[in-house]
Amino acid sequence: MSSMEKNMQPKNSSTYSERTKQIHVRPKTAMMTMSIGMAAIVFTLGVSIAVGAADINLVTVWNAIFHFDANMVQHDVIRELRIPRSLADIVVGASFAVAGAVMQGMTRNPLADSGLLGINAGAVFMISICFAFLPQASYSTLMMFSFIGAAFATTLVYGSSALSKGGATPVRLVLAGAAVTALLTALSEGIAIQFRLSQDIAYWFAAGVAGVNMDQLTMVVPWVIVAFVGAMMLSRSITLLSMGDEVATGLGQRTGMIKLLGSIIVLLLAGTAVSLAGPIMFVGLVIPHIARFIVGVDYRWIIPCSAILGALLMLFADIGARMINPPYETPISALFALIGVPFFLFVARKQRREL
Repeated sequence: MSSMEKNMQPKNSSTYSERTKQIHVRPKTAMMTMSIGMAAIVFTLGVSIAVGAADINLVTVWNAIFHFDANMVQHDVIRELRIPRSLADIVVGASFAVAGAVMQGMTRNPLADSGLLGINAGAVFMISICFAFLPQASYSTLMMFSFIGAAFATTLVYGSSALSKGGATPVRLVLAGAAVTALLTALSEGIAIQFRLSQDIAYWFAAGVAGVNMDQLTMVVPWVIVAFVGAMMLSRSITLLSMGDEVATGLGQRTGMIKLLGSIIVLLLAGTAVSLAGPIMFVGLVIPHIARFIVGVDYRWIIPCSAILGALLMLFADIGARMINPPYETPISALFALIGVPFFLFVARKQRREL
């Protein structure tokens, strides 16, 4: 057992075990979902690599991966463009989904999402500053600015909500997130106009993974893996937090430390995802709800299932973006808005009835 797990373990382990047994879980369903999801990702990954402005059959995709021929143009396209793009879909979808799951579990806010709470807008704001003042910055510097922007926006949203009478309620957090998003988006556009960066900033706001390369993925993936591992290590504690701070504290959980570590994990995941694909919204809102519906409320299962389902949804969306109006691509953010906005309204209405 790691030192983090030891610090997070409650003092009364028997009480902890009795309490966690009461949590509604479906481990067999979770294992089946993860197995089917992984198989679906492998198949959809092949389809994603094959689909594009020039369709390529799956046999050519197989040969390009395992029997690469540098003299074949299609093999070069697959290796240099299609594979990095499809792998980026998996990384981005999984990152946004796990970030949303961790946020919803820690805050007990069913509307929590890195896009809705302004975190994505904060990352883009700092990226625009980086473009303006450090135009020759490396991708690692760009990613660091994305982390800083995500942290800045989080501080603004939670700080303004906590200072209000009644504290940071779910609805108040979403309203604060909308206000911060509007503010930072306007500032980003102002910087773009002032420094003539409209084309670069427009790319980030449109969102997508078309320009991702393997060097960027190599820098991002280690951060994402660290964040995933950290999320899994905190998953038992997040499960108890999702039942209320009083319950978690009564079972010996250090709620302040858990929320701090969870926030760092969310910033890592959201920051890296935005640095790759831009401010994609609603993945972190929709996927955790689907995962909870399928596997129950134990975050030891919700987090990995969210990662798999998020990756799968991102792959499907990217394929759809290329197929709706070929050879042109539909903005992927528009596709997620078609799914996410009705779902957001449904969850908000349900939350209002429960208040």
